[in-house]
Amino acid sequence: MGYKTLNLNMKKSKYLFPIITFLLSFGCALFVAMKVFPNNPFSQTKTKQENTLPDKIHDGDLIFQTSESSQCEAVRIATNSKFSHCGIIYNINGNWFVFEAVQPVKLTKLEEWIQHGKDHKYVIKRLKNADTILTPAILEKMKDYSQNFMGKDYDAYFEWSDTRIYCSELIWKIYKNGANIELSKLKKLKDFNLTDPRVQKIVKERYGNDIPLDEKVVAPSDVVDSDLLKTIIDTY
Repeated sequence: MGYKTLNLNMKKSKYLFPIITFLLSFGCALFVAMKVFPNNPFSQTKTKQENTLPDKIHDGDLIFQTSESSQCEAVRIATNSKFSHCGIIYNINGNWFVFEAVQPVKLTKLEEWIQHGKDHKYVIKRLKNADTILTPAILEKMKDYSQNFMGKDYDAYFEWSDTRIYCSELIWKIYKNGANIELSKLKKLKDFNLTDPRVQKIVKERYGNDIPLDEKVVAPSDVVDSDLLKTIIDTY
C-alpha cells in the first residue's frame, strides 16, 4: 500500500514538474517582455506623450514650431529665431486642435499639427496668469472672435488687415480682441533683418521694388519671447 502511494506521488511529480517549469518560464518571459517592450499589448501601458500631453495643455495655450519652406526659412532669418509658425490650442468637444493661419485658416488636430514641424519638435506657452484671466467666458469670447477668420486666405504679404491673415497675426489679434491682451509690441517690417539674400529673394517676389517698410508686423519670435508667457512644454 505504501509503495503504491509513493509510486503515485512520483507519477504526479513527473507530470507536475514540467508544468511548473513551463509556468515559471512563461512568467519570466512575460515579465521581461513587459520591461523591454513597454508598449507590449500585455502591459496596456500608454506612451509618455499619450499620458502627459493632454494633461499638461490648456485651452488658449500657444504652440510654436519650425516649418520647412523657403518662406519659413526667410522668416527665421529675418527674425533671428528658430520659430516660423504658430497657432492657438483649443479644446473642442473634448478634442485638441490648433487654430492656425495656413491656406486657408483652419483647425488642425494637435497631433497632426505637431507632425508638420521640423523633427516634430514644438514649444507650448501659456499666459502667466491664465488661471485668472482666461475664464470660461473669456475663452468663449476668443473662440467666437476666431470664427471671423475661419476659411480666410493666408496673408503672404504680411499686411495688418483682416482681409487675409498670417499665423502670428492671428493669435495676436485673438488675444487682443478676445481677452484684451497684447501679447507683444508690434514692430514694423523695416525692424527685421531684410539684408540676407534669402530674405531679399522672398521680399522681391512679394513686393517687387515697393516694399512696405512701415507696415505693422508681429512675428512668431515676438510672441514666443513675450514676458507675459511661460513655457509649458519644450521638446527642442
